[in-house]
Order: sequence, then C-alpha cells, then structure tokens
Amino acid sequence: MLPADVATPVIGFDTGPGNVLMDYWCEIHTGKPFDQNGIWAASAKPNEKLLNQMMKEPFFHLPPPKSTGRECFNADWLMQQLNSFSELDPSTVQATLCQLTVTVISKAIWQYAENTAAIFVCGGGAKNNYLMAKLQAQLDTISVNSTQLLGMDPCLVESIAFAWLAQKTINHSEGNLPDVTGAKGLRVLGGIYPA
Repeated sequence: MLPADVATPVIGFDTGPGNVLMDYWCEIHTGKPFDQNGIWAASAKPNEKLLNQMMKEPFFHLPPPKSTGRECFNADWLMQQLNSFSELDPSTVQATLCQLTVTVISKAIWQYAENTAAIFVCGGGAKNNYLMAKLQAQLDTISVNSTQLLGMDPCLVESIAFAWLAQKTINHSEGNLPDVTGAKGLRVLGGIYPA
C-alpha cells in the first residue's frame, strides 16, 4: 500500500500464489503456458470445499511482513491439496485456483489496507480479464486497474523495480523498507562485482 500521506508507513507483502498455480495447471492440462484472458477458468465454477481446503494453508494466516514464492506454492503443494478431490474436472480446479488468488488478495486488502482507493495490478494477472473482473467484483468500491493505466506495461514492472534497486546499489543508497521486509533497518542491497 502506498499511502497518500507520506508520514504513513508503506505496507507491502506477498498474499499468495498469484498466477503460478493457474499457469502450471493450465500447461499440464491444455499445453498452453497460461489461461488466455481466464477463459478456461471462466468456463467452470470454483469448488468451495477445495477452496476452503486451500485456505487452510498456514502462510495465508501469517501477519505481514511475509514473503513467499515457488518454494511454497508449487506443483507438490497443489497435488497435496487435490488428494481428496481427484473427481473434479480440471476446469473446476482452474476456476478454484483463480478464486483462491482473488480471495487471498481481497482478504489482505480488507485486513491491512481497508482505506485503499485504487489497486494497480502488474504481471501476467493484469492481462487475465476474468481474474481482473473477479477482483473488481470482490473489492467492490475499490478501483482495480492494470498499471497500464499509469503508463507502465504490467509485464515490465518487476524488471523496472530491479533496475531501480540496481541504481540504488550502485549509488550506495538504501533500497529497502524495513516495514515491508521485516529487516532491522535500512540497508544497501545486493553487491557489485566488477570483472
């Protein structure tokens, strides 16, 4: 959360798997690397029992600051979740994975950033029309848009952020926000190793 008042601390943390599980499931069942516009997920309804099972994941209940990635949310995690749901159609699983992403993002916003006025989505999810529509519906009065609205390609935001971090390191400037990362203080990040 980037507050309008600069005196208010920035809040930032991972909420969950994002697209990684949807992309994996789509690839193994359709041969495509991602669900174009969420069309496959939109073709089915989420399974509430499976969603409730997935929501038991301890990471979702940790307070921020917290971070996660493929070390937690990966094929093994998904297959463990599906142990008792082998009868589900793959499209139902895809719809449930989409709903999982929407649910954990929405819960995090309502719990930790309830005064949010606008959300700008980056990464591949910003190009998933179904996911974006579900986020907008779940967040109701909060404006949900792609970072494209700000003039920034959603697929370039991460690389731009790393370029900014590199610039901070080259200039020996602190590049972290302890309230976001949980670090004990401001730090110059990374290292430079000349040839």
